[in-house]
Amino acid sequence: MASKLRGLYAITPECTDGARLLADVEAALAGGCRIVQLRDKNSSMPERVARAHALRTLTRRFAARLLINDDLALAFLIDADGVHLGQSDGNLASARAILGPGKILGASCYADFAAAQAAQAAGADYLAFGAVYPSPTKPKAPLAAVNLFIQAKTTLTAASCAIGGITLANAPPLVVAGADLLAVITDLFNAPDITARAAAYQQLFEEAHA
Repeated sequence: MASKLRGLYAITPECTDGARLLADVEAALAGGCRIVQLRDKNSSMPERVARAHALRTLTRRFAARLLINDDLALAFLIDADGVHLGQSDGNLASARAILGPGKILGASCYADFAAAQAAQAAGADYLAFGAVYPSPTKPKAPLAAVNLFIQAKTTLTAASCAIGGITLANAPPLVVAGADLLAVITDLFNAPDITARAAAYQQLFEEAHA
């Protein structure tokens, strides 16, 4: 599973307008993004379920993967492709057992390589390090050094994911260092042309393999 995880990882912003959210995610998918995470901390449960179902339909249309942030039950309800868990959001080994081998399990490892090693051992498919840059979403997050991605590439088998404050301008060193995924919220969904911005992120990975 991990070897197939590569490219732009679009994480949904907090948005009161569900229709706009869907349109923006569709624009990112049209630009080549193939991994989306529903991160919704503020909506009511009925609204969150409705958005998850709509995103499930949309991502399937683009043959893209949909992951749910911090909610195994919702991931099962809509048959999502997986779930992302923070360090305080549940036991990774238990989540892997519940998900089975065919679903994606992502884990937040912050700036802690030992946590990444433990997460891989518990069955995580990708390990998220961040914030790699100061982040408007999580301004108090400790910064993760770029060399974590070099270390992950050389010693771990799970995919590595960079998150936090990523822009098109500061992303290239992360890809060069070995980041398999770039998790982006603000720089993607606040872009004047979301489709073009998504395509530009995907191009970074194509150039790295050229």
